[in-house]
Amino acid sequence: MPSFAPRPWLALTAAAAFLAACSPTFNWREVQIADAGLVALLPCKPDRANRALPLGAESVQVDMAGCETGGATFAIAHASAGSPEQAEAWLDAWRAATRRQLGDAKVAEAPAALQRATAMPAPARLDAQPAQPGAAPVQVLWFAQSQKNGTVALYQATVLGKPSAPEASKTFFEGLRLP
Repeated sequence: MPSFAPRPWLALTAAAAFLAACSPTFNWREVQIADAGLVALLPCKPDRANRALPLGAESVQVDMAGCETGGATFAIAHASAGSPEQAEAWLDAWRAATRRQLGDAKVAEAPAALQRATAMPAPARLDAQPAQPGAAPVQVLWFAQSQKNGTVALYQATVLGKPSAPEASKTFFEGLRLP
């Protein structure tokens, strides 16, 4: 006669499998970025931080929101410039600093489009494939939006790494919405 004695390990294994199925790798959610109005679609609950970023001759306060899942980091950085001219200079410095950090990676830059973004500074896209084996690819989108108070909100949206889901980067960049 077979034994029907309880097997606690079987219940634990079943519970672990159930919980894993309930927590997808890419759990997309809308996240408000700073007070400027950008809504981003992030694949996980973001951490938030502030730091000073040297942009040209100035040190600029940058707010960041980002998270890591599925083999990649998804992040949005935001700064506020006092004028379109300052925004243009800061965005140029931001792009140059990013290119310097990429070293000898194969970099492709191109104009980009984002609904309601300013024409000056114009949105720009960067895709970089590292020269070193095992290094992470990088995708970046820079854009800006004029604010009602006369300032210009600057943004850098970044995917660092190769997400395990091929459509994750596209979902992230297409999920950026300016008011």
